[in-house]
Amino acid sequence: MQEILTQVRERVPLTHCITNRVTINDCANVLLACGATPTMAGAEQEVEEIVSIADALVLNLGNLHDSAIRAMRRAGRRANELGIPVVLDPVGVGASHYRAQAAHQLMEEIHFAVIRGNASEIRVAGGGIGAARGVDASAQDAVTADSLERDIAFMRAFSARSGAVIAVSGVTDLVSDDRRTALIRGGHPMLSRVTGTGCMLSAMTGAFCGAAPDRIFEAAAAACAAMDVAGERAFAKTQAVQGGTGSFRMYLMDEISLMNETILAGGMNIEIRYA
Repeated sequence: MQEILTQVRERVPLTHCITNRVTINDCANVLLACGATPTMAGAEQEVEEIVSIADALVLNLGNLHDSAIRAMRRAGRRANELGIPVVLDPVGVGASHYRAQAAHQLMEEIHFAVIRGNASEIRVAGGGIGAARGVDASAQDAVTADSLERDIAFMRAFSARSGAVIAVSGVTDLVSDDRRTALIRGGHPMLSRVTGTGCMLSAMTGAFCGAAPDRIFEAAAAACAAMDVAGERAFAKTQAVQGGTGSFRMYLMDEISLMNETILAGGMNIEIRYA
């Protein structure tokens, strides 16, 4: 995990994000903070050309419209042709039929290295039923001690069908392929009170995959671990100044920019389970 963090800073992967307007600035800045280079080109007329020089592609369904879907399809197919890892963030996939149809069309046409979302999004994207009413995860879908084995089995089956590493963020993050699952404990509830932290994590996942395309499982797990450690450290600083969500947001970006192998190794809590 620590080696991949170092590879990001050494290789400075160009990460092409077709993402939503609500969080585009946050995603660009978090990529710079973790050591990558962002490009946020979304026009369908240029995405194939842009992705051709990129190291990774991130497709985010947050602020969806027809031209964005066309751009994602073109960029994703071109990335596949070139062997560039592609990350899908199926934001709010269960919120509307339009959004669900777009996600499933993309999954049919594009091979994704990683599909990353909250528990409700992954449940719907993987063919199940999620309880969320919007873009946030429902408490009913959260990973718990009682649901853990069932959730792991669902993710492994989804990974086997899709060929992607599946990543779920929550109180305990789960990252799974069809034979192993990383349980990543940590983070802080404040992460869910700041808009865009999920989008930021997907962008980071793209950068980590771009830096280590031969170790996608490890890259996705390392991105989740780095975000969790940064969240814990950001909350500690926020609490020290009696700050709120605005302070937390600032400190989160700081902590991602300050992350190194020693900080990550000292703060992460990862358990690997094998099938």
